[in-house]
Amino acid sequence: MMRKLTMTLRAGLTTRVYVLLGIVAIGVTLWLAPLYAAIRPPKLEYQRLVLPNGMVVVLHQDKSTPIVQVELWYHVGSKNEKPGRTGFAHFFEHMMFKGSRNVEPEQHTSIVASVGGQANAYTNEDATVFWQTMPAQYLPLALWMEADRMASLRVDEKMFVAEREVVKEERRMRIENPPFGLLNELISFHAYDVHPYKHPVIGSMNDLNAATIDDVRDFYNTYYVPDNATLLIAGDFETDTVIGLVNQYFGRIPKGATPVPRDIPKEPMHTKERRINLEQPWPLPAVVIAYQAPYNGHPDSYPMFVMSKTLSDGQTSRIYRKLVYDTGLALTAFGSSSFLEDPGIFYAVALVNPGKSPDEVEKALIAEFDRLKAEGITERELQRAKNQFTRDYILSRLSIKDKASQMGHAEVIQKDMASADGEFDTFLKVSTADIKRAAQQYFVPERRMVMRIMPKGAAGASGASGAVEVVK
Repeated sequence: MMRKLTMTLRAGLTTRVYVLLGIVAIGVTLWLAPLYAAIRPPKLEYQRLVLPNGMVVVLHQDKSTPIVQVELWYHVGSKNEKPGRTGFAHFFEHMMFKGSRNVEPEQHTSIVASVGGQANAYTNEDATVFWQTMPAQYLPLALWMEADRMASLRVDEKMFVAEREVVKEERRMRIENPPFGLLNELISFHAYDVHPYKHPVIGSMNDLNAATIDDVRDFYNTYYVPDNATLLIAGDFETDTVIGLVNQYFGRIPKGATPVPRDIPKEPMHTKERRINLEQPWPLPAVVIAYQAPYNGHPDSYPMFVMSKTLSDGQTSRIYRKLVYDTGLALTAFGSSSFLEDPGIFYAVALVNPGKSPDEVEKALIAEFDRLKAEGITERELQRAKNQFTRDYILSRLSIKDKASQMGHAEVIQKDMASADGEFDTFLKVSTADIKRAAQQYFVPERRMVMRIMPKGAAGASGASGAVEVVK
């Protein structure tokens, strides 16, 4: 009887263990399952029109809250600048707040704040964007002010000189003073041969010092014109009323006197590995591995984006785990993928731990890229990346500001409004086979740059200006 009871207890315990394991397995499966199937956000409804002066207007009506988002995208960024004239796009972002025919200097932001709104701007390689978030009843005010500074910006010598000093100080604080602050500039400068992506968005100190008021005025007259602008309006409004206001305020502004120049040099496909050795006043050596990458919206950019999540995004990434946790070769390791309007770069960086060699770190970084080429990623890694993307995508649809930005990026950078929604499905169709194929195509030695940045005076450093060795 006792033996039978013991067997029964054991059987019951075993059953409960199996049930528990089954529950855990189901939980894991559900966690990895395509959650997006049930929570895909609704498609963005919009109306697109083009004014006679060439300005594109995109409207998205959302009456959930009495708020409007106004974004004016000028299709000009640092890539439109010429050598010796860098920093103009970012500089003009500042100048646009320095007054116009009807608005005094520095009053634009204060007027917006006085009615409970917010206003700001940003510049990147491809575009300069000005945005305002306003209570819905003040939409006419927002449109009037944007049209006013497009048509009649003040560009006088005094404002120009004062704001140039502001930008120079911004460069000192953000780029030149922090340790490793020049890292991104050095990577871009050496990764490109001819494309202006090699120049920093904020510009060089020498170019800022050399800029003249005539240069600035010419830049304004060339690029700050209706036929180089896209107006995004999202939020609580009546469509017919808004179209009338847009025509009233922007329709009267003439298009540019000449076509907007698009003579941007194309970066050739590299055919040899390049090795860059530099010195910087940094506390630790840095090793960079960079590869040429496709442009934003290219079919291969989607598996490359998923790869970046797995390979180099955060402390759970392959590179961080291998170089920091497993081997202790690096103090930190991370990566980035610059998917821009034109082909960009995909790179990984490691800061070498004291006592470890840059040779070891270089081999370890390249090994992770080679592993990706040979093995690809697992279905579990792929699903985790897709779940992260789904989460981020849904969160980006929670505000009208994010919706407007998504539409602006689709219209201006990808030149396809359908991509504002279509990218969701494109990402989710990426397979492990797509990722392995893209890795094998792009992560090849002839498209690779190996950069070592050594502390000044360290053995093996080759001078502050750097030395370039092309390895056949």
